[in-house]
Amino acid sequence: MDEPIIRIAAKGDGVTASGRFAWGVAPGDTLRADGTVEWGPHHVAPPCRHFSQCGGCQLQQLDEESLARFVEARVANASASQELGAQAIAPPHVSPPGSRRRASLRAESSQGRVVIGYREAKSHRVVELAECPVLHPDLVAILAPLRKLLIRLGQGQEAPKLRGKPKPKPLGKHALPKLAADVELTLTDQGVDLAIKGLSADSLVLAEALLDFARSHGLARLSLDSGYGAEVVWEPEPATVTLSGVSVPFPPGGFLQATQDGEAVLVAAAREWLAGCGTVADLFSGLGTFAFALAQDGAKVLAVEAAREAHLACKTAAGRQQLPVHALHRDLFRNPLLAEELDRFAAVLLDPPRAGAREQVERIAASAVGRVVYVSCNPSSWARDAALLVEAGYVLKELRPVGQFRWSTHVELASLFVRP
Repeated sequence: MDEPIIRIAAKGDGVTASGRFAWGVAPGDTLRADGTVEWGPHHVAPPCRHFSQCGGCQLQQLDEESLARFVEARVANASASQELGAQAIAPPHVSPPGSRRRASLRAESSQGRVVIGYREAKSHRVVELAECPVLHPDLVAILAPLRKLLIRLGQGQEAPKLRGKPKPKPLGKHALPKLAADVELTLTDQGVDLAIKGLSADSLVLAEALLDFARSHGLARLSLDSGYGAEVVWEPEPATVTLSGVSVPFPPGGFLQATQDGEAVLVAAAREWLAGCGTVADLFSGLGTFAFALAQDGAKVLAVEAAREAHLACKTAAGRQQLPVHALHRDLFRNPLLAEELDRFAAVLLDPPRAGAREQVERIAASAVGRVVYVSCNPSSWARDAALLVEAGYVLKELRPVGQFRWSTHVELASLFVRP
């Protein structure tokens, strides 16, 4: 029987009213009895040649309207699943193409060449990115020359010395030894920050090749990690990122919101909801994405972060700008702020990792804090934590869905809880 696709499920599959699933479809498409699909009014041609092979995107077949509806539904359904009783859900914000400012890619040798990209869906195979309409153009532009650099670095890696065994056969003219590396790209104030993990450059020739590459492509920083931590090999001036007008040192491997526009939406929500709060505890504060904005609005902010480099960057920037931000180094998973500590604040903001922050939320629920802003990149873990707040008497006043990871099933949100 032919059936229309009525919605897109959390993992990106289309669903019919009878419960049939199909991948790569849009609401309004028709799923025929033989499994073929007739496109409907919300189905568009994917803008990327790698779509359906690359595992980075799942929703490029959706038009803008249905993509926005998916982002909103992911958040609304998470709230409804725990019966949180959200009083308002704002229209979703979806980041535009070419706006992603950070990427984690994989580089591997394959059939005599180096491939850089995301893994295939449900596979360990890496898809070579010839284009990526999601990433900022400056990040895409570095991929082709980076392949050539990795080939040279890979050829320069020493073969392992095997005692009592014959030496490995020399490589052919065009052959490559096994190469596997993780590549991190981040757009900073000074340009592209490139970090490569899994390779080393012990010889002078390879070290010079790295410096020449960084210099000729205007990198903000280049670092290598051969297994003992990141080592910066090029950084003509300290790499920084600007957060609410504040220049903050950016440590290697530091975390940023995926897009500038997405960050702006989340920060604007926090500023609006916490306006007039004289004291705010910013938990899982990172580099100070929210702390600096709230401090500029007149709040005294306690910025609590477990990652030492991020904590020090936030502390340094706050000191230089003379902002009322006190940076505290503390692991909130092992040592969450207690209810009596939280009672000193008018409001709490938290932006934990994907797993959520159950232990810390339990302490917030037991406190007398009047306002809680919870920012999350995982609606499921957020809903679980939010249920604890609602059970303790908080009211979920508003939800704001944010789709920073365009064409992906990853969705973020900002939420406001108020104790009556």
